[in-house]
Amino acid sequence: MASIDFAAEIRDLRSTYASVEAVTDVAALEREIAELSKQATAPDLWDDQERAQKVTSQLSHKQSKMDRLKKLNERIDDLEVMVQLAEEEDDQDTRDGTVEELESIRKALGQLEVQTLLAGEYDEREAVVTIRSGAGGVDAADFAEILMRMYLRWAERHGYPTKVLDTSYAEEAGLKSATFEVKAPYAFGTLSVEAGTHRLVRISPFDNQGRRQTSFAAVEVIPLIESDDTVEIPESELKVDVFRSSGPGGQSVNTTDSAVRMTHIPTGIVVSMQNEKSQIQNRAAALRVLQSRLLLQRQEEADAKKKEMAGDVKASWGDQMRSYVLNPYQMVKDLRTNYEEGNPSNVFDGGIDKFIDEGIRWRADARQHDED
Repeated sequence: MASIDFAAEIRDLRSTYASVEAVTDVAALEREIAELSKQATAPDLWDDQERAQKVTSQLSHKQSKMDRLKKLNERIDDLEVMVQLAEEEDDQDTRDGTVEELESIRKALGQLEVQTLLAGEYDEREAVVTIRSGAGGVDAADFAEILMRMYLRWAERHGYPTKVLDTSYAEEAGLKSATFEVKAPYAFGTLSVEAGTHRLVRISPFDNQGRRQTSFAAVEVIPLIESDDTVEIPESELKVDVFRSSGPGGQSVNTTDSAVRMTHIPTGIVVSMQNEKSQIQNRAAALRVLQSRLLLQRQEEADAKKKEMAGDVKASWGDQMRSYVLNPYQMVKDLRTNYEEGNPSNVFDGGIDKFIDEGIRWRADARQHDED
C-alpha cells in the first residue's frame, strides 16, 4: 500500500464528489423526483400512454441518478474503512481489494462527472439519429450499416429502447441512409458528440483485387420534438410524396404506397419514412423528425455554434471526426479528442462509451473556451 497515498486519493474523490453534487443540485433533483412520483401515481396517467411513458422514464432516470450519488458517497466512506483495516491487519487480500475498489469508484465518479456536463438546452431529450453513406461507393454503404449496428448495440447494452424509422438500402450492399430513435433521457446530449463524418480504412470485401479502401459515412443527431415545442410548419411549406416501401435489393415489403418523403421547401430539408405500417403513421413520423431538425436549426442559428451541433457534413476527405482503421493496423481514433482504442471489433459492437465521454468533455471545454 506504500505505493499509493490513499489519504490523498480519498481527499481527491471527496473533492470530485462535492463538485458533482453541487452541479447536480440535489435539492432540485429531490423536488423533481417528488413531482414526477406524484404524476406517476395519478389514476389517469395511462390514459395518455405517450405522456405516461415519458413521466415514468424521467422518474426512473432521476431516481437512478440520485441512487448513484448516494451509493458513491457510501462507497467512499466504506473505502476509508477498508484502508484502515488493511493497515491494521496487514492483509494482502484486503490491500488488493482496496486498490480495486479505489479504481472502481474513480471510474464511476468519472462517469457521473461527465453526465453533469450535459446541460445544453435540449440535452435531456431523446435522440433521432440519421446515418448516410458518403464517398466510397459500396464500401461506404456497408460502413453506414456497420455504424447503424454499432449505435443500436450501444443502446442495447445500456437498455435504451430504439425504433428504426427509415432504412434506404443500397443496391449492392449496405445502406444509403437510415434513421432511428433512441428513446432514453439525455440520449441527445449523449449522442450529439457522435455527429460528424466517420472514416473507415480496410481491405475492401467488395474488391476482387483485395485493395485497401477508404470510405466515409455521416452521422446526424437531433433532439426529438416534444408536444410543447412550438415549431409550426404551414402546409404551404411542405411537399409530400408517397412511394412504395422497399427492402434490400429493391424487394417490395409493402403492397401499398405507404412510404412518405416530406420536403420542407424553404430550407430544402428532406425526410423519408417507410417503416410504419400506414401512410398516415409514416407522415406523422416524418413531420415529427422534420420539426426536430427545424428545432435544432433554430438553436444553431441562435448559438452560432454549428460545428458543435448536427449539421450538413460532407462525409468525405478533410472533415472526418473519427477514423476506424482495420488495415494495415487496428485502431479507432477520435481526431478531436485524440482518444484511441486498439480493438475495433469491440467498438463496432457498441463499445463506444469512452469515446462518448471524451467527446462530452471535449465539447464542454470548447464551450468554456468560447465563453472565455
